[in-house]
Amino acid sequence: MREVMTKSMTRNIFYGGSLFFIVIFLGLTFHSHNYITTVSTNAEKLTDSVADGKRLWERHACINCHTILGEGAYFAPEVANVMTRWGVQDDPEAAFETLKGWMESQPTGIEGRRQMPQFNLTDTEIRNLADFLIWTGNINSQNWPPNDAG
Repeated sequence: MREVMTKSMTRNIFYGGSLFFIVIFLGLTFHSHNYITTVSTNAEKLTDSVADGKRLWERHACINCHTILGEGAYFAPEVANVMTRWGVQDDPEAAFETLKGWMESQPTGIEGRRQMPQFNLTDTEIRNLADFLIWTGNINSQNWPPNDAG
């Protein structure tokens, strides 16, 4: 014999299922928020120099050409892991010197060539930018973007 669902049974299944998925959604939201704020951001190493480097990044609109953590334009290389690719992630002084040398060596005015503008940054600004890029390289991004030399 086939049993027929009543209106109250149907309503209970709807409310029970809705409650179940709301609880799952809230649990996943809490887990994601907790992961982002405590595990992945490397907040304990967020210094004034890193914040100044981020402001410099924004002021010069570097994201219009570069990607950082996979976000931004694809005209120029990813820079979140640039210090790791250059092998200077653990040495702020070497990171500063490498970034300074690289930025100062960029050619300008060559027709038809992709090129980075010459921003004429001070040593302090370059140091702050290097600290920001070191900090972004230490974010636990679950190995994204891939750390190849591309």
